[in-house]
Order: sequence, then structure tokens, then C-alpha cells
Amino acid sequence: MFAGVTYAYLTFPDVRGLSRTNPPTTAFIELRAHEARAQGKEPRRVQRWVTYPRISPALKRAVLVAEDAAFWQHDGVDYDELQKSLELDWARGQLLRGASTITQQLAKNLYLSPSRNPVRKLRELIVARRMEVALTKTRILELYLNVIEWGDGIYGIDAAARTYFGVPASALDASQSALLAGAIINPRVLNPARPTARLLRRQQLILRRMGVVDAPEDILSAR
Repeated sequence: MFAGVTYAYLTFPDVRGLSRTNPPTTAFIELRAHEARAQGKEPRRVQRWVTYPRISPALKRAVLVAEDAAFWQHDGVDYDELQKSLELDWARGQLLRGASTITQQLAKNLYLSPSRNPVRKLRELIVARRMEVALTKTRILELYLNVIEWGDGIYGIDAAARTYFGVPASALDASQSALLAGAIINPRVLNPARPTARLLRRQQLILRRMGVVDAPEDILSAR
């Protein structure tokens, strides 16, 4: 057991470089590319990196509301939500409910798989904690917004903003931001440019809650 734990610890990714360097790819992008090739298709990847200040404040607030309202307060793991998730999964006898913070989602996106395997989940928690120690909160949010999937082959907020609304990430308004944030839950089905009734309901819910979260603009080392 000791040898196994030691091996796992030593093989965890070194996240410190992310403070200075943008990742050239992610585990999730590579997974999608593999899936496309398996179907005889050429992988599609539209992505354009933008820095934190060049992302609309409305978009940041909308994503925090939709994905992790306690982002500025937790240390990478929202223990209250994790406990609720475990209790519900235990009652159902299977892993169903998500409770991942933005930091955990970033860890999974960059290094892991979408599997619900408990071992993978444990690795996600550890990598998330490492990120919170090595990176600022704003850097974590910047990384997240630049790498997550927003449609087939669309990665990051600038590619999504230009694809769906014809504007850069900096120009997104509250309504557009709420649609994009609402689509994160299922980006290959929910299209912000052609919203379903479900996505429109999520948009309205997010818009009503956007005023209760902060997205610091000036303190780039905010934690």
C-alpha cells in the first residue's frame, strides 16, 4: 500500500509550471481527438487563448454562478457539496451527483479522464489541492475558461464567443454570458446560438443570481 501511494504521489503532474505557461493541449482535447479519429474523422480544434483581464466580467460571474459560486472561498474542494454528493451517491448505490469545483474540473480537464472511477476522483481532488497551492485563483479561472469544451471542437471562451455570437470574449454581455455558462453542463448538445427551452431556463436562473458573486478584476493574485 505504501509503495502504491508513493508511486501515485510521484506520478502526479507538476502543476507549478501552469503559473507561467499555458498548456499546449489537455487530456480532454486529446480524448476528443482520439474519438474523432476512431470514427474516421479529422479532429477539430478551435481555440484562441485570452488573458484574464480580456474576458468579460459578466461571463466570469455567469460561470461562477453556474459552476462554482463558492470558488473564491474554498481551497479547491467544496467539502459541504462533496459530503452531499457522497451521501446521495451512497443512498443510490452509484456515482451520479457531481460536486466538482472549478479547480477540480480544471484538474480533470488537463490531466485526467471523464470517468467516475473513485480512484480517478481521488487523483482529481489531490491535483486540485496542488493547484490551489501553486496558482492564484484568477490564474485557475483563466486556465479553466480557456480550455473547457463549448461545443464540437470549440475550446475556450474566446472561440465560443466568436463562434456563437461573433464577438471577442471581452465583449460578451450578460445575456450572452448566461447562455454560454448554462451550456457548460452539456456543451455538445446545448447550443448558445440556438438555445433550447432548457437552456433558456438556465439562462434566466443564472441572470437572476449573477449579482451575488464576485469576479475581481484588479487583484490578479486574488486567492
